[in-house]
Amino acid sequence: MSTQHSGKSGSVYLIPSTLGDMAPLEVLPISIKQTIERLDHYIVENEKTARHFIKKISPRKSQPSLKLFLLNKFTEQQEIPTFLNPCLEGFDIGILSEAGCPGIADPGAAVVKIAHEKNLQVVPLVGPSSILLALMASGMNGQNFAFNGYLPIDGAERKKYIKTLERKSKEENQSQIFIETPYRNNKMLEELIKTLAPSTRICVAADITLPTEYIKTKTAINWKREHVDLHKRPAIFIIQA
Repeated sequence: MSTQHSGKSGSVYLIPSTLGDMAPLEVLPISIKQTIERLDHYIVENEKTARHFIKKISPRKSQPSLKLFLLNKFTEQQEIPTFLNPCLEGFDIGILSEAGCPGIADPGAAVVKIAHEKNLQVVPLVGPSSILLALMASGMNGQNFAFNGYLPIDGAERKKYIKTLERKSKEENQSQIFIETPYRNNKMLEELIKTLAPSTRICVAADITLPTEYIKTKTAINWKREHVDLHKRPAIFIIQA
């Protein structure tokens, strides 16, 4: 049961989740379990998956006592500040991402921005970030890197953008990280191989932390000899010229 802080504001806890369907405590520290066991207020992307995650972490926790606020593409902007009302009443609140770390390539950042404006304490908890894990395993520059989100969908525009990222990578010695909708992963890798210079390195990191984990870094020319099916597998792409 949530403990109310008498006379002071609650804190906002950023609670990482797993990157796929697996036992949470295999990749999450015990601090996540301890936090979830004492919080009843959560900001989540999907109620069903959030409840399932909380139940896996803490099976004995009362589900009816949970108060969930939905934050997704359908949420009205003016509604978001009200999600933090429990904090103003003295209750701690948790932000749960669908996968990985809240606020990193995740809508939770909008809530954290408002939390700072309201002078609320923000507490990031340790957990898996697919972006950082991919970069760690890539062998590319971890001192200077950029996350670019999704690339343009239009073919010609995307090709131009890939060349821009390659040029920026070469000029600034910067790793360029991006993602794709899982069902278009194979197409993305094909386009990278065709568009990039033969010597430019490409890292593909799929199913990170899962039993089917696949992480390889090769030059564009050497990827032509590699056959991997990335269809519908969550993946991170990194290039460095």
